[in-house]
Amino acid sequence: MPKKILLVDDAAMFLEIQKDFLKLSSISVLCAKDGLEALEKARILHPDLLVMDLHMPRMTGDECCKAMKADPALSSIPVIMATSAGKEGDHEICRKAGCDGLLTKPFERGLFLDAIRRFIPELDRREARIPFTSAIRFQAFRVTMTGTILDLSARGIFVATEYDLDVGTEIVLTFALADANGSLIQAKGVVRWKNSSAKKIKEEYPQGFGLEFTAIAGESLSVFKHFLAKSRLDN
Repeated sequence: MPKKILLVDDAAMFLEIQKDFLKLSSISVLCAKDGLEALEKARILHPDLLVMDLHMPRMTGDECCKAMKADPALSSIPVIMATSAGKEGDHEICRKAGCDGLLTKPFERGLFLDAIRRFIPELDRREARIPFTSAIRFQAFRVTMTGTILDLSARGIFVATEYDLDVGTEIVLTFALADANGSLIQAKGVVRWKNSSAKKIKEEYPQGFGLEFTAIAGESLSVFKHFLAKSRLDN
């Protein structure tokens, strides 16, 4: 069964931001709008991790955290507390409540996912890659480049290309699926590893890079997921 994470915030915008960060993972995402609702859901659903705002109505985040840590049935569930930038006093409140980690708003995607990985290493568990060949156009530093996709998964692709991009480079990309409609996928991603002419991480791959998706635009996401599901059945 997939790991479960409970996101707790009275601001819908922050819940949506966190859900967006996690949408390409296999983690089951649950939501609550205050500490009281979070406590109720934790008792029923027993999530693997909570990410909880401090300041909320009905029951604040620190009150909920204290209640969980005092409950033998819930005390083992890690709690990451979120506070606004520049409020050091809030950090101390969270620590005294017994939280297991701290995040600062506004959330930065990389730091947010790093915090989750501490408690749910399965966040990065790779799905089997599907052999797939398609031309790709991508842009980095306002320069348009081309390459060829050699495989893909729900989390990313390998791109064979002559362009030597550094790990961490963010790119915008477009490629076509081999479906009946020749659907175009528009996405954003970041280079996670590379095979360069000087050093190859994977000898069986040509020069290029492994890319992790950070966002797949609009309708492209549902089309992409459908294509992956069908490809797995065919294979």
